[in-house]
Amino acid sequence: MESIFKNDISIFEPYQLKQLQLKNRIVMAPLTRCRAINNIPNELMAEYYGQRSGAGLIISEGTSPSANGIGYARIPGAYSPAQIQGWKHVANSVHNNGSKMFVQLMHCGRIAAEENVPNGGVVLAPSAVKASGEMYTDAKGNVPFVTPKAMTPIELEQTQNEFAESAKMLIEQAEMDGIELHAANGYLLDQFLNPRSNVREDQYGGSFKNRARFVLETVKKVVKVIGEERVGIRLSPYGAMNDVSHNYDDLIELYAYLARELRVIGIAYIHIADHSGSMGAPDFSSDIKNTIKLNFEDTIITGGDVTSKEDALDVVRQNYDLVYVGRPYISNPDLVQKLETGQPLQEPNADLFYTPGKEGYTDY
Repeated sequence: MESIFKNDISIFEPYQLKQLQLKNRIVMAPLTRCRAINNIPNELMAEYYGQRSGAGLIISEGTSPSANGIGYARIPGAYSPAQIQGWKHVANSVHNNGSKMFVQLMHCGRIAAEENVPNGGVVLAPSAVKASGEMYTDAKGNVPFVTPKAMTPIELEQTQNEFAESAKMLIEQAEMDGIELHAANGYLLDQFLNPRSNVREDQYGGSFKNRARFVLETVKKVVKVIGEERVGIRLSPYGAMNDVSHNYDDLIELYAYLARELRVIGIAYIHIADHSGSMGAPDFSSDIKNTIKLNFEDTIITGGDVTSKEDALDVVRQNYDLVYVGRPYISNPDLVQKLETGQPLQEPNADLFYTPGKEGYTDY
């Protein structure tokens, strides 16, 4: 009983994340919701995140650092004054309830439809390799992914600078607590890591160290402008989303190397996405979470199918630090309270995950 009691306390009591004190170890995972009309965060989004600020840490939905990075309909950006002002309202709403918030910077890369890309935007990727599948557009419904333009050296540097500039504005002007770089789930940073989407023959392709180069350079540029203590990263080893390889020869070496390099840089955390349960991704073929933890030696966020206090405790008992919860947060804005008291969770309505209005968003 004593061991379980201590684990209970560790979940619902504060956790020190670098300079930030989180009020508990529960993290609201990034969830694409497609409510940002014209790609601008709005008051409805501020209400939504404020409702869920029982979490110690909220990680926003994927947010593009440039027009080139917007692949989906109605996802937010963080590169224009209107977008930054919108994120400031969101930050205020979350901070008013004592929670902390990181914005997840997500460049979609080749996972895009031209109809969703704002004027002046270009679909870029490590290589001109088209992803299989389709993308929803408001104008035409589902359309095939486009063949991306392989990034030139100039575009590589420009894109890294866009991540850094976006991060700087979000911290200095929108008053966010930090930034998470989305290097998971088959989006741009993960496209560099993965040998199916990265067939480059220069210093950014080939060996696992070369494939990691763009990600690590981007991390360093963001750290330079906002500080290492404000930067996290999301990884998805063995992830199969968006037409990437889920198991390849040097996968373990790649993620061990990334973890070691990120430890040297000194970022706040690594967030490991595990979609092997209800999300239908393949099971991890090795103890990759522990490999990353041992090489990083700092805060690890992980989870997957957490729907009860016991599920959250299981994560902490495995020596991980913060527990992310995804879809249950959609329909349970008071999720932390329900986990503490053992109340049943309400099931979300999948038909309303990506619709533009308040139904299935703020009306739970």
